[in-house]
Amino acid sequence: MKLQRDLSEFIKLLNSNKVDFIVVGGHAVAFHGHPRFTGDIDFLLRPTRDNAERVIETLKAFGFGDLALCADDFQRPGSVVQLGRSPNRIDLLTTISGVDFDEAWNTRVGAELDGISVSFLGLQALLANKKASGRDKDLADVKQLQAIATKAAQHRSG
Repeated sequence: MKLQRDLSEFIKLLNSNKVDFIVVGGHAVAFHGHPRFTGDIDFLLRPTRDNAERVIETLKAFGFGDLALCADDFQRPGSVVQLGRSPNRIDLLTTISGVDFDEAWNTRVGAELDGISVSFLGLQALLANKKASGRDKDLADVKQLQAIATKAAQHRSG
């Protein structure tokens, strides 16, 4: 998986500001083996005051300081902040369906993309999230991810 330059810069800023984040959504699906088109990248953020303040600092450094966002915007359950336009839109989320942040954090999978550390939602948490979302495209993702997981389990045992 290759990162677009602005996205790469944004993730570097998240890391340098020590923001607790996890990539969820379509990019997490692709990471686990089922690449498909997605018009955005979804970041699940730890919804605490300290983390929210670090998110605000990241947005300022990335050039979005004039959006009148405050730390409260990244602490409320269900908050979604969208930056940019498809196919390079960045979605900042404080909650996702079916999985709380602590479960997501404890089951995240770390990876290096273009030399940048990125955490992705773990496979079982991703499956729970996609099932809970219930949209047609999410249920199609579940089917594909379950097939990948089954194949991987057979390969390990066999």
